[in-house]
Amino acid sequence: MPSLFGDVISTFMGVPKATDPNATDAEAVVSGVPFDLACSGRSGTRMGPNAIRQSTANLIWEGRRWPWDFALEERLRVCDAGNLDYAYGEPESLVDNLETHAMRWLNAGKKMLTLGGDHYISLPLLRAHAREHGPLALIHFDAHTDTYEQGTRFDHGTIFHHALQEGLVVPEHSLQIGIRTSYDRNNHPYEVLDADWVNGHGPTAVLERIRARVGHHPAYVTLDIDGLDPAFAPGTGTPVCGGMSTDLMLKVMRGMVGMELVGMDLVEVNPAYDHGDITSLAAATLGLEFLYVLAASKSPFKINRVISSVTTE
Repeated sequence: MPSLFGDVISTFMGVPKATDPNATDAEAVVSGVPFDLACSGRSGTRMGPNAIRQSTANLIWEGRRWPWDFALEERLRVCDAGNLDYAYGEPESLVDNLETHAMRWLNAGKKMLTLGGDHYISLPLLRAHAREHGPLALIHFDAHTDTYEQGTRFDHGTIFHHALQEGLVVPEHSLQIGIRTSYDRNNHPYEVLDADWVNGHGPTAVLERIRARVGHHPAYVTLDIDGLDPAFAPGTGTPVCGGMSTDLMLKVMRGMVGMELVGMDLVEVNPAYDHGDITSLAAATLGLEFLYVLAASKSPFKINRVISSVTTE
C-alpha cells in the first residue's frame, strides 16, 4: 500500500506517474486540468485537481474499498499523467492541448478520468472521445443543463449545446440528472431527470432510466460536483440547493457496472469555498468509484453482484 504521505499527495490514490501512454501498461489514466477561465460564478476551480488528489489520502488506507470485495489494483492498472500544460490566460491553448493530450491516451487504448477545472473542459474532451468512439451517449450529473445558447465562445454553460451542434453526442441516448435550474422544457434535446424526481424516486429508478436510455451505446460520464446538494459539496462555483446526496450519487455510479463507459470527467471543485475538504473528498470518492466500476465491468460475476447490491431499496 502506498504511503499516506508519499506519492498519494501528488497522484490520485498514489498510482504511478506516467506521461507517455505507450510506455505504461496502465488501462486507465487520471489527468488534471487546472482551468477556470470559462466560469460564470466564483473562480478557483483551477485548484480542483490537486485538491481532489490530496483528498485521496482519506481513501487509500482502505485497501479493498466497501462495498467491493477486491482492491482496485487487483483488477485495474491506473496511472496519473499529472496536470495539463497550457498557456495560462489563453483558452485556445487549453482547447488545443487538451484535445491533443486526450487523443494520445485514447489512441493507446486507455480509459480517461479527468479532473477539472470548470465544466468547459468537457467540450474538448468530448471532441477527442467522439473521434475515438463515434458520437456518444452523455450521462450528465449537474444542477444546470449547460445547454444555453447565449454564452460566449468559452463558457462553461454552453458546452452541451455546442456538443450537440458538433455531432459529438446522441441526444436520444443521453440524460441529464439532478437538474434544478431553468431550461426550455419544450425544446430541450436531452432527457432530464430533475433533482426533485431523482430525490423522490431514488437510485433504482434513476439507474433504470439510465440503462433504458443509453442501452449498449458508448457512454461518456460528466459529473459537475454541484449536482450534489451544497450540504455535501459546498466548494463549487455555482451552488444550488436541493441537490443529490453523496450516498445517492455513489449508488447510481456503482449501478453502471457493465455499461460501455468510455470516459469520465469530474469538474467544478472549488476548494477555496470548501469546509474541511468536504467537496474534494466527495469528488475523490466519486472518481475512485468510477475506476472501480471500470474494474468490476471486466467480470460478469461482479456485474451481477454489484447491480443486485446497489439497486435494492
